[in-house]
Amino acid sequence: MAAARVTAQWTGERCWRAASCERDRVTPSTLAAARSRLIAALGFALLDGRAPELRLVRSWLSTWRGIGLITEGMARQDYDLQLTRYDARGWRATFYVAGMEHSATNATASAWQQTPWQAVHWAAWEALARRQESTPDERQP
Repeated sequence: MAAARVTAQWTGERCWRAASCERDRVTPSTLAAARSRLIAALGFALLDGRAPELRLVRSWLSTWRGIGLITEGMARQDYDLQLTRYDARGWRATFYVAGMEHSATNATASAWQQTPWQAVHWAAWEALARRQESTPDERQP
């Protein structure tokens, strides 16, 4: 029996099963929860220290797959990533508010580091921190 396709209006993507579409629905509360998890993961990845738990998080996010996971999480927060290598000098990661036009004037956050994952970690951290500063806390009156 073939799986029925259901159009997910909230993302514009197709899902193979209605249950998976329902699970992936993006609401303000799920978006806030995802942002909190992303901030926590980045915060632990950026901490100095030798604790096994910190090494575990760093080893998870300090790979090309880790860059992909962070990029996916940032895309859900409406950011695009530009990652550029400059010979042996290092990497620049720049996050922009999602859209067609990107320029230096509308860059949300940028970081220059020796490795691509460090550049992505720091730029994502900065972008989320700026969003946090500009967004009022919903819990306060």
